[in-house]
Amino acid sequence: MNSPLSPDQRALEAFPAGIANGEYGLPPEEIVVMEKGQGCRLWSTEGAEFLDMSMGWGSVLVGHANPNVVAAVQAQAPNGSNFAYLNSQSLALAEEIRSISPASERLRFCASGTEATMYCQRLARAFTGREKILKFEGAYHGANEAGVTSLFASGKVNFPTPELTSAGTPAAARQLLVAPYNDIDALRSILSEYKDETAAILMEPLQRCTPPREGYLQAVRAAADEFGVLLIFDEVVTGFRLAYGGAQEYYGVVPDMVAYGKALGGGYPIGAFGGRADIMEMVNEHRIGGDDYVWMASTLGGNPISTAAANAALGVFRSEGTYNRLHGMGQQLREKMGAKLSDRGITGQIIGDGPLAQVVFSSDPVFDYRSTKKGDSEKGRAMMLALFRRRVFLNPMGTKLYLSVAHDDAAIDDLIERFDSALAEIH
Repeated sequence: MNSPLSPDQRALEAFPAGIANGEYGLPPEEIVVMEKGQGCRLWSTEGAEFLDMSMGWGSVLVGHANPNVVAAVQAQAPNGSNFAYLNSQSLALAEEIRSISPASERLRFCASGTEATMYCQRLARAFTGREKILKFEGAYHGANEAGVTSLFASGKVNFPTPELTSAGTPAAARQLLVAPYNDIDALRSILSEYKDETAAILMEPLQRCTPPREGYLQAVRAAADEFGVLLIFDEVVTGFRLAYGGAQEYYGVVPDMVAYGKALGGGYPIGAFGGRADIMEMVNEHRIGGDDYVWMASTLGGNPISTAAANAALGVFRSEGTYNRLHGMGQQLREKMGAKLSDRGITGQIIGDGPLAQVVFSSDPVFDYRSTKKGDSEKGRAMMLALFRRRVFLNPMGTKLYLSVAHDDAAIDDLIERFDSALAEIH
């Protein structure tokens, strides 16, 4: 259908804020429509080339149109895209995840990380008979209620009261507790008071780009055991990114349940959650009708296209030197960005771990959400928009920069040049 409108004008007519899947918050004049991705680059319908530092919000860790993933999908597509049932691709993928994830004695597939963290919470409530989930301020766990509560918190609410940072989530006020990340004493105090009401601790082991303090995750594991609550790792971001075995391998801490998504699918939609066998048994359909059954089903969960892509992606991650290279590039990126801040006399720091980086315009130590928010958010927004105008593709509402296996030294140097130019504009 021909239209007299340009692609960006059509997008503004079709979508709130002109964005099909949410959150970018671009000024109308900056909206572009993407046409093609290859490696760590994107091209718009107008032919503009962007250096991608979002990589599908981290889902395309293998790089756009990775040939191994493309070949796997092309091989599967003629044999069917979805049976809504067990298939050879999903079985092989489950077996591989179980071999590297100590928490995943049993698994189920779904279609997104949002679903995966949602099912983990549902199982925790059913298994313990308690209603409350404890999360950490500023953590994102997908679009479910826990994920969007206390996400963009004002800091004016006292712990452990949740702050409803999204309308339409009234139940979160009753079902959630909120703690500061990296503060084991605060966590223990909340658990001590609410242990009989708390089903689980839900956490990103690496919260956004803020690393855990030395020994913190081990202390959280010990507190969960002491107070009789379950520990859920949201590894939607950290899974297969920090190490092949994810945060469990990288930090040496095993939770009771774990949620996966993003990089697992090689750019295709996927979610998975696993846990101890006794917890996961609650989704066994032979229990229907009993009070020990948890309903779980996903129309597209474990579909053979996504799981074929995932099997191929895991093959890429298993390649020799993958994680040394990802960590090396991440360290190089953070050091070079930090050097540019210093060269221009700009107060700020670069935080992150592995192939992740975030700019915080503050000299104060960053260890949780509120210390991150002490940074100059207006300057941060201006910098992200300045980078976008320099054809660095990213989410100007977000904070994280994602590297992938498709990035290299030349791509990092390209970004640093544009970053320096953006700093000159906003300083």
